[in-house]
Amino acid sequence: MTTPGTSSTSGSTPTITVVGLGPGTPLLITEHTKTAIAKSSSRFLRTTQHPSAFLVPNATTFDDVYDTADRFSDVYEQIANRLLDAARINGDVLYAVPGSPLVLERTVELLRANTEVKCVVLPAISFLDEVWARLEIDPVNAGVRLIDGHRFATEAAGERGPLLVAHVHADWVLSEIRHSVDAGPDDDAQIALDDSVVIGLTGVGTDEEDIVSTTWAEMERDITPNHLTSLYIPNLAVPVGYGYTRFHALARTLREQCPWDIEQTHTSLLPYLIEETYEVVDAINGLSDDPSSDEHLIEELGDLLYQIEFHATIAEQQGRFTIADVTSAIHDKLVRRHPHVFGNVDATDSATVITNWEKIKREERNANSEQRASVLDGVPTSLPALSHAATVQRKAAKVGFDWPDTSGPLDKIAEETAETLEAHLSGDESKIRSELGDLLFAVVNLARHLDIEPEAALRSATDRFNARFREVERLADAAELSLRDLDIDGLDRLWNDAKRNLKN
Repeated sequence: MTTPGTSSTSGSTPTITVVGLGPGTPLLITEHTKTAIAKSSSRFLRTTQHPSAFLVPNATTFDDVYDTADRFSDVYEQIANRLLDAARINGDVLYAVPGSPLVLERTVELLRANTEVKCVVLPAISFLDEVWARLEIDPVNAGVRLIDGHRFATEAAGERGPLLVAHVHADWVLSEIRHSVDAGPDDDAQIALDDSVVIGLTGVGTDEEDIVSTTWAEMERDITPNHLTSLYIPNLAVPVGYGYTRFHALARTLREQCPWDIEQTHTSLLPYLIEETYEVVDAINGLSDDPSSDEHLIEELGDLLYQIEFHATIAEQQGRFTIADVTSAIHDKLVRRHPHVFGNVDATDSATVITNWEKIKREERNANSEQRASVLDGVPTSLPALSHAATVQRKAAKVGFDWPDTSGPLDKIAEETAETLEAHLSGDESKIRSELGDLLFAVVNLARHLDIEPEAALRSATDRFNARFREVERLADAAELSLRDLDIDGLDRLWNDAKRNLKN
């Protein structure tokens, strides 16, 4: 074994020996672990916040990482990386963790997955042994599932219990757990949920042991969590993620029992999917500082979500795929395409994020042997014309086919305007249509260079025209004028009055 501060030159694989400090009391630490600690000259502690931490003298701790990292995932990765660096320098190091190294120890998972080092894990008593003794249950017969408190909402999805939730070390973790379960508008279900029994177990096996039996509604008030706190949930009145599972069940019921729903196909639902999408757009455009405007968006997002669920339910009945396949696919895709969030890639601005995204997409296509003849392949042809034009232009621009600045599109607009006028004078309907299309395409190109969504810009212009024209009608009625009888100057005066009245 090399000494700290020197590098191993023997060519042997660096070794990290991981030991567990048990649930609390030093009496439960194995002799094997004590011997390993005594023999090691390069010791590391995940945290000093443990009753038996004093048994690892002269150790480097990682408490500072908890104070500086933005997320707990960053904490684990930083600790693992620092241990790997130490092992490369020292040859052999010892790493001590609370409880057992094999129970909810993400740092140990990362170390064991690394092929550059040999990770030796010594058996240890975990906090679980003390917990089962206090609860007086056999976890195997009871079917208890162990959940990490930081990932409660996802790991416990669809579960009612029994659950043992570990790493409930702070008030905010406890709060997130409680608020991750919602009974929805069902008052009886909410009352039953609030009355569900929860047992808080803090410092089990230590002199500060504190076991509190309370309810789901009162657990934030009755439990004071610290780094040795866990929750035991025997049975929840409603499952975690109840709101969505209830919605999913409703979609299946309608598909099985409603005559109209039964008749629908993927194709027949297309008009509704498009309609609901545009209604969401309208609701977003209608958002204001008034919280009541959220209700409209909530309703429209729900209508759109039902369309997605409807398609998944049809596929489920056909034995093709389920909504779980849909959510898993998008989950995994987003993780792959956000290496700056879930990996080691740096991306400090949105431009870098987009570049990485496109690079990963290309790599995925190559891995799947997906041969595309053109960079424009895959652009949905069913997009609205303005959005379709903008998407095609963006795709072409990614391989360098683009104007360097806005002067190019502006000159092109002038050119296409002249050609449209020339076509108009020729009277050739086919040529007029073609040149007008080129002019619109050039305007879309300018919008893209100005970072303006053309569909939204045109919609906004149409909305302004709508409001102004209605004001023109009101002014004409007030003056007892007929718009049909007014000349261009009269109409122009009303239009200008309308603009002044509306101030837009």
